[in-house]
Amino acid sequence: MQLQALTLAIAALTASTALTTLSVHAQTATPAAAVAASAVDHKAVALQYAALVHATYADTLTSAKDMQAAIAAFVAAPSADGLDKARKAWLGAREFYGQTEAFRFYGGPIDDDKGPEGQINAWPLDEAYVDYVTGKPKAGLVNNTKLKITKAALIKANERGGEENISAGWHAVEFLLWGQDLSETGPGNRPFEDYVKGKGENAERRAQYLTVATELLVEDLAGMVKAWEPNAKNYRAKFEKGGKESVRKIIVGLGSLSRGELSGERMEVALNSQDQEDEHSCFSDNTHRDVVNNAKGIQNVWLGQFKRLDGSTLQGPSVRDLVAAKNPALAEKTTAQLAASVAGAEAIPAPFDRAIAKGSAGRPAIEKTVASLVAQSKLLVESASAVGIAKLTLVEP
Repeated sequence: MQLQALTLAIAALTASTALTTLSVHAQTATPAAAVAASAVDHKAVALQYAALVHATYADTLTSAKDMQAAIAAFVAAPSADGLDKARKAWLGAREFYGQTEAFRFYGGPIDDDKGPEGQINAWPLDEAYVDYVTGKPKAGLVNNTKLKITKAALIKANERGGEENISAGWHAVEFLLWGQDLSETGPGNRPFEDYVKGKGENAERRAQYLTVATELLVEDLAGMVKAWEPNAKNYRAKFEKGGKESVRKIIVGLGSLSRGELSGERMEVALNSQDQEDEHSCFSDNTHRDVVNNAKGIQNVWLGQFKRLDGSTLQGPSVRDLVAAKNPALAEKTTAQLAASVAGAEAIPAPFDRAIAKGSAGRPAIEKTVASLVAQSKLLVESASAVGIAKLTLVEP
């Protein structure tokens, strides 16, 4: 999606609408492991954020490698069970990747001028650019036998000739696993025979495409882990020395995801168009989980915590602690609003493409979540002001 960055003065946003006080003891109580708010400074927050980013990308990479193994097993011996396992592995890996979206929008390793975000998570995807669709059996790169399927070829083809010409990343892999979503009640239902030589047209090329696209995705995620590794000459080393500027970047990421990307591009656009093509993970019908994990990612950073793949919890000095030292009431109000957004997201029914329809019982849940995300973006801007950050450049829808 193309987004427009607007410079917003703090003063223009601090007059936010009154918010209902929420009882969210589990989210508002200061964790025992947290450093006392009075002892937290910008550096401590930047250090904990860097550790949290690295951990989240590392768990994303681990789960993506699990997906890669499941896909390798499937293409080696295509079966309905193998395809089901590959799909479940994709869904499992997305749970972690969705939480990394809070690390964007400030020109970090994921989305600077050379960042791979566009070939990791670009959407919406024109299905016919990748493979056959109903009425076009010869469509897509899979069926273009003149094209040699390599990582370099997929990189070159990504967004070539149009922003919906997506050839790589999560959603290319998703489409190759599920196929078009032609059902009103469920996801796509690509037959495993599409990968069986002699049954599926260009089955071997399709298998190669799925394998190569997955390998490229894993490599790009490994690059993010490397950029945030501790004790290395990388982006993390510079970020940890950034002090207040690093905290500014952190809040820019949270505010931009809250307002411009999640509530705007990923939810309001779909609400307005009621078009299945405007939902994030439309082939797998996983959009409702994308929304939840994006909201959780914001909350993770605000609270300085992350529940890891192994079940342990990473916890340390947070933006919330920093704000609480200056304005405890604002810190608690923001914490409650972020918890409300997560709860709202979790209440959105699946499939998302049915929930966005006018008259749908699920539409109010989406609208409520959008309103909560908009409100939290304003509180995040107020929070930045409280810790001495006078101006933010946020992404608007």
